[in-house]
Amino acid sequence: MVTFFKILAGLAVIGGGIFWYLRKVWFYRDPVRVAPQEEGAILAPADGKVVYIKPFRDGRVVAEKLGRPIPIEEIMKAPGLSDRGWIVGIYMSPLDVHFNYAPIDARVENMVHTQARVNLPMVDLWEYIRLTYLRRAVDLFSHRYRLVNERLTIFLRGRDVQLAMVEIADKFVNKIKCFITPGQAVTRGQKVSFIERGSQVDLVIFRDDVEFAVRVGQQVYGARTVVARYRAAGGAGQ
Repeated sequence: MVTFFKILAGLAVIGGGIFWYLRKVWFYRDPVRVAPQEEGAILAPADGKVVYIKPFRDGRVVAEKLGRPIPIEEIMKAPGLSDRGWIVGIYMSPLDVHFNYAPIDARVENMVHTQARVNLPMVDLWEYIRLTYLRRAVDLFSHRYRLVNERLTIFLRGRDVQLAMVEIADKFVNKIKCFITPGQAVTRGQKVSFIERGSQVDLVIFRDDVEFAVRVGQQVYGARTVVARYRAAGGAGQ
């Protein structure tokens, strides 16, 4: 019996050590990312699963489950830069790297932080299992958290395209650390922020003539995966 309890104690110590390592070390890993320099390419702003790719027209995105179109301004909590374009949702599970990266070479036009009275859970238990461990996509667009949870919206103006990164907090997110300021120039693949625990980044593209290089359900990697391409002024892209 004594031997049995010693084994249990040993397993508990090992399990606790693994849990501590995952939470305090591995979660904060900062891998080297080499951004592709392809002209007219928009890179993923975060690691995670693509959970939706939706167009918006007249400044609104259709949300079938909510029974109404959603103004893009309601998602960003700020005025949009165009009334036409696309929105791409990337869910970041606890297994993903949680640094966020600039998708293009750009100037930081503005940053809008919106606090929430209370953050709602981003996913239920089954959705969490499907996204994190089964690696399957779940359409999260119509969840309430998308409209009420705390968020930081970063507006980026590139040479030929304007974007917004909407960093949405989960119920258990401790904080969003931002490394940039308005007016600053950023290069594609540059680290711009870090979100703790589970979370999501919406990439808003204020241009509708883009060609997507990813699909819903695909795993993407920040600063590495090309999400979409557009025709640059010089003729490259698409």
